[in-house]
Amino acid sequence: MTTLTLNQANLIADKAIEQAQSLGFQPQTVAILDAGGQIKVIKRSDGASLLRPEIAFGKAWGVLGMGFGGRDLAKRAEQAPAFFNALMAMSNGRIVPVAGGVLICNDKKEIIGSIGISGDTSDNDEICAVAGVKAAGLIPDTGETSLG
Repeated sequence: MTTLTLNQANLIADKAIEQAQSLGFQPQTVAILDAGGQIKVIKRSDGASLLRPEIAFGKAWGVLGMGFGGRDLAKRAEQAPAFFNALMAMSNGRIVPVAGGVLICNDKKEIIGSIGISGDTSDNDEICAVAGVKAAGLIPDTGETSLG
């Protein structure tokens, strides 16, 4: 399996933030984790609010832990609230099951990490995450094949 490098993680974060700025979105915070759930990069735009790093981490950690993108995670949370309440308890509330959490895959479609972004709407956060992952030549998995 290929690993997510620090250079790739920095490029993904930088391009995601650039995308947000170019589209006039609110200030973003980006968290990128490796396949083992360890933080590779956290970057915060100037003006990003206080809880954004925790939200971004929760989006990235949740999709990585469950193995599918944020859109699918959100749908499953709606369909099985008792299960997700249990997951929240087991994870000390670290899972944020919404769009903006995206798996990072290599060309073999192996999961090599994840990205979570917070700052604007979840849909806009996801747009930036996808742009960052694609800029690094990797494959984003949002949980909805039309976006990945």
